[in-house]
Amino acid sequence: MGYAWTDDLATGNEAIDSQHKQLFKAINDLLDACFTGAGHAKLDPTVQFLVDYTQKHFSDEEDLQRQSGYPGYPQHKKLHEGFTHTVLGLAEHLKKEGPTASLVRKVNSSVGNWLIHHIKDEDKKVAAHIRNSSK
Repeated sequence: MGYAWTDDLATGNEAIDSQHKQLFKAINDLLDACFTGAGHAKLDPTVQFLVDYTQKHFSDEEDLQRQSGYPGYPQHKKLHEGFTHTVLGLAEHLKKEGPTASLVRKVNSSVGNWLIHHIKDEDKKVAAHIRNSSK
């Protein structure tokens, strides 16, 4: 079972929502590959995507926060740094041990769950602030 994009995850910021949807697709592609027995082969490109994604997406999102004067920026940046650390740990695990079933599960649980909660709890606040500051 994959992660479904639902309206309650939309921040209302087209750029942020588009990037979030890309992450949902990457995780769902990994899960689909697991169900067909190809999860190990999909793990390396998924982890590399996550490394690249966190750099690009978090940079874009943090730029928006700074430009709009988002008061929660320092805390939000710390959340991003924590998740980036998690992703780099997954990449290091993959490099040391190769693609394993336990790493596939770890990617699924740590990334999918973090994403859902981060969007609902944090990114929606950012998007609301950006909307209100541009009025």
